[in-house]
Amino acid sequence: MFRKILIANRGEIAVRVIRACREMNVSPVAIYSDADAAALHVRLADEAYHVGAAPSAESYLRIDRIVAVAKDCGAQAVHPGYGFLSENAEFARACEAAGIVFIGPPPSAMELMGSKTNARRAAIEAGAPVVPGTTEPLQSFDEARETSARLGYPVMLKAAAGGGGKGMRFVAREEDLRSAFDTARSEAQSAFGDESVYLEKAVERPRHIEIQVFADARGNFVHLGERECSIQRRHQKVIEECPSPIGDPSLRAAMGEAALKVARAAAYVGAGTVEFLVSDVTREFYFLEMNTRLQVEHPVTELVTGFDLVREQINVAAGKPLSFAQGDVEWRGHAVECRVYAEDPENNFMPSPGRITSLRLPQGPGVRDDGGVYRGAEVSIYYDPMISKLAAWGRTRAEAIDRLRRALDEYEVGGIRTTLPFFREVVRDEEFIEGKLDTGFIPRFFARRAAHRDARTRGRGDAATERAGSVETVARDLAIIAAALAREKAVRRVSADDGAQSAWKLAGRVAQQRSRDPL
Repeated sequence: MFRKILIANRGEIAVRVIRACREMNVSPVAIYSDADAAALHVRLADEAYHVGAAPSAESYLRIDRIVAVAKDCGAQAVHPGYGFLSENAEFARACEAAGIVFIGPPPSAMELMGSKTNARRAAIEAGAPVVPGTTEPLQSFDEARETSARLGYPVMLKAAAGGGGKGMRFVAREEDLRSAFDTARSEAQSAFGDESVYLEKAVERPRHIEIQVFADARGNFVHLGERECSIQRRHQKVIEECPSPIGDPSLRAAMGEAALKVARAAAYVGAGTVEFLVSDVTREFYFLEMNTRLQVEHPVTELVTGFDLVREQINVAAGKPLSFAQGDVEWRGHAVECRVYAEDPENNFMPSPGRITSLRLPQGPGVRDDGGVYRGAEVSIYYDPMISKLAAWGRTRAEAIDRLRRALDEYEVGGIRTTLPFFREVVRDEEFIEGKLDTGFIPRFFARRAAHRDARTRGRGDAATERAGSVETVARDLAIIAAALAREKAVRRVSADDGAQSAWKLAGRVAQQRSRDPL
């Protein structure tokens, strides 16, 4: 087993790996940029080394500096976390050349699955179903137009060299294709240094469901079931759960087998995720891509299966076999996770950097918070603004949601805007509770919320109108009373003994009569 592991990452995932190292009696080593000198992962590690300026290109993406630190501190292995260099084959090879174990898949697997078009071809050859589309990058706009016409609209343009929603455009009609094609290529070039895009038939109202796979260097392959990842903003997940609300064991088995075919085709080792689009109507599923790393949403799988995926990663990288076989995997209960970001949901989820002035974390049965901050910590403008991953487990999906609802209500972050208010509404939303999920959930949620607010506004307007009408009614009644009193006074002047009724009784009868008049 390794004595020392360098964690080539930051934030909550670096903290997560540090904790696994502690449990395995392995010394964790952190790296940090100028912006992260006081970060939580730096405070928790046994050693921490500065690797550059705040921009990630000058620090967390500097392969040469990170490998040099790993060599100098005597680390036998490097854990890349997710993001940054986690799927960078060059980094894996640099570690290998320096005599350091890269805790992840072989560089060849990363390269194969890192190209979306190559991954599609590999999936087809392995017998996994794929969305109809191109298996090579588009060479021209004319090819894009001809392919779209053949497939039929709507179609989806996607960057061949990356994911995360970068270089992705949904095209509903031919007249929108030119603009989408140019924009997708430009965005792909900016994000990945490669403008290549490919094209797929768009699956409307799809669910985004992924299968967690694991393999060791001895040829053992297993899957740990599915995660529902359909709730997304800008093509990035914000709420995940395990298992999917679809709740179909036969679909899980079929998708699991397809995922393992892809993993075997890539000669995979370590933790990975095979992602699928699933029709919410027909339950047909299609290979989307493979992420050759640990996923952000791994805690929900850990809560439901009971396996520590980071610990398993480290053991497999050290040459040990998987600690479980396919027959050992069981799914108990349900888990739901929210990615708590320093973002403003009311402003299109724009980042909300700043200092955390107060922090109260949720606790109690079935609640897990994988965080990377503390009170007084600074959420930087330079990196992904994730604060933590909040997950809740229950014996049923309903119980898990109840616990998550309670945990979200307990969670407080001061000094910055976060996605907590958004999540508090979502977990009370009828469609979410019923499991009616697809990748268009968030736009529909905001549309429903706007409609409800408009209805309440109209209701307040109607109430105000009713109140105004009531005031006018009272004013008319008071005028009648005043007239009646004046008449009573005049009558009394004529005759004090005519037995006229009390003006108050008269006024009461008038007011009572008025109250029965139709409005």
